[in-house]
Amino acid sequence: MRIGLITIVVAEYDPAIEFFVDTLGFELVEDSAALTNDGRPKRWVVVRPPGAETGILLARADGRAQAAVIGQQVAGRVGFFLQVGDFQSAYDRMVSLGVEFVRAPRAEPYGRVAVFLDIAGNRWDLLGPHQP
Repeated sequence: MRIGLITIVVAEYDPAIEFFVDTLGFELVEDSAALTNDGRPKRWVVVRPPGAETGILLARADGRAQAAVIGQQVAGRVGFFLQVGDFQSAYDRMVSLGVEFVRAPRAEPYGRVAVFLDIAGNRWDLLGPHQP
């Protein structure tokens, strides 16, 4: 058993793809034409970190109820966790590319952590090992 995909609701596909692929360095696994349950066109867009099994389905909000959860899928909590081998390099790269960090890097017993926002406004932990 495994988790294949999780969904992040976004306002538009292309800016979300740009953020996850160009800014975070994820791979674009799939970007295919699809249909909603009632037959309207949409896209099936999946990204994932290099080498990861679990992907993220970038789902454009469809209607008011879905638009209302953009950036609030986990009620303002950190709901996503990006683990990196070199925390400082990843942090510096992300800052240089304009990623918004809402909590500065800090040391915790499990490693270094800083909180950033994705393109939709969801909170993520950037996690890495302790470094000298």
